[in-house]
Amino acid sequence: MNKLKKIIVAIVLLFGLGSTNFAAEFFVARDRGDNQNPGTKDAPFKNIEAALKVAKAGDRICVAQGNYFGLRDKGYLEAPQPVELLGGYGGDFSARDIEKFPTTIIPDRNSGASGRKPLLSILNVPAGTTFVLDGFILDRGEQNAYSPKDGLIEGLGGRILSETEKPADGPSTVNEPLVCFTNKVNARIEGELIIRNCVFLNGHFAIQGGFKKGSVKILNNIFAANKMAAIEVFGTGGRKGSKGPIEKSGQVEIANNTILFTWSRLKDFADMGYGIRIMTMVSYDIHDNLIGCSVLTGIDHTRNNPNEWVKIDNNILFLNKQAPLLYVEPGTSAAGMMERVKIGDLNADLGLASCKGNSDKMNFKLPLHKVYLQNFLNARYSESADFDPDSPANVLREIVGLPKQGKLSTQVTMFANRYPIQDVMSLFGAVKQAGAQKPQ
Repeated sequence: MNKLKKIIVAIVLLFGLGSTNFAAEFFVARDRGDNQNPGTKDAPFKNIEAALKVAKAGDRICVAQGNYFGLRDKGYLEAPQPVELLGGYGGDFSARDIEKFPTTIIPDRNSGASGRKPLLSILNVPAGTTFVLDGFILDRGEQNAYSPKDGLIEGLGGRILSETEKPADGPSTVNEPLVCFTNKVNARIEGELIIRNCVFLNGHFAIQGGFKKGSVKILNNIFAANKMAAIEVFGTGGRKGSKGPIEKSGQVEIANNTILFTWSRLKDFADMGYGIRIMTMVSYDIHDNLIGCSVLTGIDHTRNNPNEWVKIDNNILFLNKQAPLLYVEPGTSAAGMMERVKIGDLNADLGLASCKGNSDKMNFKLPLHKVYLQNFLNARYSESADFDPDSPANVLREIVGLPKQGKLSTQVTMFANRYPIQDVMSLFGAVKQAGAQKPQ
């Protein structure tokens, strides 16, 4: 092949000239769409689900402002193919601005009766393909059940109820991630998954996923008032040795995210509550994030993932109740039984692939909800026992050979109360040094 032909072939490969496999583009508009439409800009679908059913790998779905949470408002969405799912468009699709034209997935209270699934399940990203989620607000705040009296704060309501606590009316809290791509939803993730410019509020895990190979990029998002961990991503392939992973599934990049108010599993504040949880079988590049107000720690590195697979650079970690970083020395499969080390020096020599430029200095102002912040900083859990060994009931129990009983009461001043959505978009670009920046 002569030089000119080589140049022409290179141009064709680079720009796709001559290809007949152009990706299709579909449009969704809640206010003016109809699911019987062809999904064009002038005749859009009404529901995202209608577009997801017809879209093929590589297609783009443009979604106008409005609230979407499944056909017949069932409370969840499932993406069966790797597509670009882009929110933040105006009603006529002539402009895109995720702050001006909010595109939300906020299920209502009633949907919790049957829609007990992740708000969005990403099911299939084969090798060589890419899934993009960009410009959505996912919020389970309306669907959750909250206590009418425990942890009650004026303007914020009461604490969240666990899935096993029965509210006075309506369904119980749905303990499912906001976005999920794990084996629990039979996901097959082997390509590239990109989640960017989104907001995640009031969830049980914000993003939880596993992948066999490929890469996951979580870029420029805002997280607030999620339980367990804001981000938990692990490998499902790889290979383990006698002392832990020796082969990884792929790469995870977590960059320029603002992660705030991550709560524990239960109201006793004793378990979970991480901004980012480093899991196993993948390498991590965690950089330029703003991580604050976690019940336990900003970053958790206690799952026995090799240090040489982990980079933690240029992050700001502040007001995390236990420590900026929890760490356990890898090298044993019983890492969970080892003492966790609270790292105060964010740039300590831990043997990581890279650990530099991190800070715990809060020398900036954040437009946080002041009442939420104040009550979070003062949040307390307490127990009290009501036990009278000489009560008539306990005297009788002793006579017949039964153990005496008392009543244990627990109280909490605040626990995963609903974070208001109204001002959360102002967190984009609030801190130039780190965290989520203004979406481009």
